[in-house]
Amino acid sequence: MLTALLVMSVLALLLGAVLGFSALKFKVEGNPLVDKIDAILPQTQCGQCSYPGCKPYATAIAAGEADINRCPPGGEEGIHKLADLLGMEFKPFGEDTAAPKPKSVAFIDENTCIGCTLCIQACPVDAILGAAKQMHTIIESECTGCELCVAPCPVDCISMITIQTNISTWKYQFPTSQNTASQNPSSSPSSTASKITKLS
Repeated sequence: MLTALLVMSVLALLLGAVLGFSALKFKVEGNPLVDKIDAILPQTQCGQCSYPGCKPYATAIAAGEADINRCPPGGEEGIHKLADLLGMEFKPFGEDTAAPKPKSVAFIDENTCIGCTLCIQACPVDAILGAAKQMHTIIESECTGCELCVAPCPVDCISMITIQTNISTWKYQFPTSQNTASQNPSSSPSSTASKITKLS
């Protein structure tokens, strides 16, 4: 009995040593830039950037395979943050990119829901609670507003509700060039021309 325990202990130590060595020898180093980019992205996993999720999009940006202006949920604020991180110029949304929308969450009309589970299968963040032939409901705190659950619903019982801005949801908006010009008339071309005329 004692001999068997000793043999098992030795085998366990040997296997542990082999696994530890393998973990160090074959360790796959992650790209820290990808992680920083991914932290900026809104994690909606909506696919509007033409990638299956935020992490693949971050990987493509880090590899120089995708522009920084393809994430509508991130808005212009996200583009500014990515541009600052990567040392790039700000790029407005392209014509082939969907326009940014206000932050919203899904809402299921529980009286109309037939419990088909198609929305549950479509949700990338498991924000829908329910079961087959049972009423479904949205976990608002988990919903990212990606809208991927809307199209699969066969009875159109899912709608998107815009989140009203309050102290807990307000975010600073980066000023655009148009807003800056309108708020600072002295920087407009006509104002600059008048100043030059006065000086001359």
